[in-house]
Amino acid sequence: MKTATHTAQLTAPRLPLLGGAFSLFNGLRIVAYLPTLAAIQTSGQAEQHSLFTWLTFLGANLTMALWLYEQNGRRINRAVAVNAFNACMCGAIVASIAWLRWLQPNPSFPTFF
Repeated sequence: MKTATHTAQLTAPRLPLLGGAFSLFNGLRIVAYLPTLAAIQTSGQAEQHSLFTWLTFLGANLTMALWLYEQNGRRINRAVAVNAFNACMCGAIVASIAWLRWLQPNPSFPTFF
């Protein structure tokens, strides 16, 4: 009993710090997707980007968002939203790679970057 109370007292002050670190680093991760998207669209070539890797990242982020949603009583919280947004960004990269590999743009439907 004494050990559980002692552990709870040690853990409580760390939670706001961990929440802030989670927000900071996941915010930076979301921004970090943008140069990859821009590079894919600007170069018009997607061969140097692994479709398998980005599909894996998409699946990992999507399933993590769904798992957190279920664990949180089917409520959306910050962790669910961040993982869902990361999945969307990975999906945008997957779509860009697939577009350039299999549906090469032409003058009637140019790239946007």
